[in-house]
Amino acid sequence: MYRTLASTLRALRRRLFSSSVIAMSCPYKQPQHKLTMIPGPIEFSDEVLYAMLTPSQAHTSPEFVATFQSVLSNLRKLFQSTDKAAQPYVLAGSGTLGWDVAAANLVQKDDKVLVLLTGFFSDSFADCLRVYDVNVDVLTAPIGDVVPLADIEKQLKAESYKAITITHVDTSTSVVSDVEAIAAVVKKVSPETLIFVDGVCSIGVEDLKFDDWGIDFALTASQKAIGVPAGLSIFFASARAVEKALARQKDSTFFASLKRWTPIMKAYESGSGAYFATPAVQAITALKVSLDEIVSEGLSARLAKQEETSTKFKKDMELLGLRILPVNHSVAAHGLTAVYFPENVNGGDLLAKLASKGFTVAGGIHKALVGKYFRVGHMGYSVYAGHVDLVSKAIKESVEELSQ
Repeated sequence: MYRTLASTLRALRRRLFSSSVIAMSCPYKQPQHKLTMIPGPIEFSDEVLYAMLTPSQAHTSPEFVATFQSVLSNLRKLFQSTDKAAQPYVLAGSGTLGWDVAAANLVQKDDKVLVLLTGFFSDSFADCLRVYDVNVDVLTAPIGDVVPLADIEKQLKAESYKAITITHVDTSTSVVSDVEAIAAVVKKVSPETLIFVDGVCSIGVEDLKFDDWGIDFALTASQKAIGVPAGLSIFFASARAVEKALARQKDSTFFASLKRWTPIMKAYESGSGAYFATPAVQAITALKVSLDEIVSEGLSARLAKQEETSTKFKKDMELLGLRILPVNHSVAAHGLTAVYFPENVNGGDLLAKLASKGFTVAGGIHKALVGKYFRVGHMGYSVYAGHVDLVSKAIKESVEELSQ
């Protein structure tokens, strides 16, 4: 089974990458393996994995300084920001670290923050804020939907908030929120409110115009659409967010302090080595390779390709008679799809059948729907390597076999 899958993948890669801008000569070829088709970590290109084999380098060496400088410069392109006073950051850690950074640097004890809840991860962001003694109000969307703009506007008029959190894509439900529209409401009703965006499962696959939409803090991670093994917390802060963090009177964190990290990032971006804590040299080297691929292709083209793949996958599922969790396609994310299990098929059996065919997909984690749905990731490298059509075919075959 794995030999057949591997030979099919090789043929697809030759065809898909022959004229691709991300094709390049790479001496490393990853071994055949079960394909990880979850919403992160995703599959990674040979070139990115090869970069993880970079021999040891001093974190202040000219070679690594040049690598990190390139990474920070390209992150400005990924977040679509030209504001020199805004600042990109890359820290060793998971995307979750970004929540702590926002909570520890940009709000204070007893500040009020409005959380828009569209699933498990929005809820967890609220829990993180509460650890820092922040007063959290929550607007909860119906399962599979987004919080209505009218509700957001009403709440912002009723209360004064230091910040609002938007989970761009909640990975638990595969629902995508309209960050542009929400930000416009905030700017109209409460322009002093900071806008935090959890973009862990959106940056690199959904459009996010940091400057144009007036975002103050956007966080993501390496292992999803950016296409690098887990281990990097990536975030971007606006000029007013940086100013607020640097003016903070009393620190509530050490490692996650923007007071400590901002001069480090500025030094690397200007081409000088600096030290506060040792960066993840190999992971950042791999991040350079991935960002080079994204920038070379063009962000708009990459977003369009992933949207096209997402639309086709969702249609494939619906042709099988399966129902996606989002209430409609307008609130359905492009990097993953949450799908209800068929009524006549045991969910665990379907996941096991897919595993036997060489694919790992994710179960559902929304507290109200545990055991009722599964999630398939379709972002980054897999979109170009033909993996999404393969897993779609495997789902069709598995449903048919289990329905007999």
